[in-house]
Amino acid sequence: MATICQPRRALVEIPAPQPKIAARMRRSYLEVLSARLAPSSQAQRGRNTAKNSKRGQSLDSSMGGSWNGRIEEHHTPLSKQQLVQLIRSLIMFEQSQEPRVLTLDLKYLHDDLQLKKTNVYRSIPYSRLGSNRDAHCYRKAYPHLVAFKVSCQEWGQVLLRNQEWDSVLEYVLMAWRFTSELPQWDTASHNTLREQCYNTLAGHCLSTLQHYRPEPSRRRELLRRLKMAQVHSQTIGPCVQQLERIVGNTADSSLGTQQNTQHCLSS
Repeated sequence: MATICQPRRALVEIPAPQPKIAARMRRSYLEVLSARLAPSSQAQRGRNTAKNSKRGQSLDSSMGGSWNGRIEEHHTPLSKQQLVQLIRSLIMFEQSQEPRVLTLDLKYLHDDLQLKKTNVYRSIPYSRLGSNRDAHCYRKAYPHLVAFKVSCQEWGQVLLRNQEWDSVLEYVLMAWRFTSELPQWDTASHNTLREQCYNTLAGHCLSTLQHYRPEPSRRRELLRRLKMAQVHSQTIGPCVQQLERIVGNTADSSLGTQQNTQHCLSS
């Protein structure tokens, strides 16, 4: 029995090959879709490409004109005053974002100082053959040292404005310890920021002691800790003297009260 051969029918038509795109030219999704629905000429494609480029330029000029200026500004190095202003604005932003943390505890401020001290040491290159406390390493760590100094200033002023006297003293002692852990540089003038941190913290402490009279047990604890802080810098000396005067005046007043009580009982 002879077999009848029938020709096979194609299920899907293979489209005609499209012309190659010129080098370094890409078509958009809309152009590809329009080419499949209604093929257009190369001149029309060129006009669409030019129109898209003009539209992109108009968007850049309308929306990103000022932004391009900002990007160019970042390529220029910041001066010391601009750097301090930038860090101060960032800290002010942190204060506006976390207003409640200050009234709860000092853990947030502790973590902030710890992070800034860590950034100082991370910025120092340790793969150098020479000293890693020279001028080159100091320039690397300078922005982070400024950030640490501004934190000592701004957070202390916030606590003073809120009249959280005991928190100010705790913050001063905590920041004093972190300041003592900052690197000592080979050049004496490079340690100026460290001394400025000490002066700022001592000023916060002295301002607090002029308004705050802690409890007797708290006075003895603070006096002991301030004397220990005096080992790192003598800048805390006026604070120690002020607290000693407070302790002495309290002892004299209590002694006078006892004498008056005894005199009244004897009479």
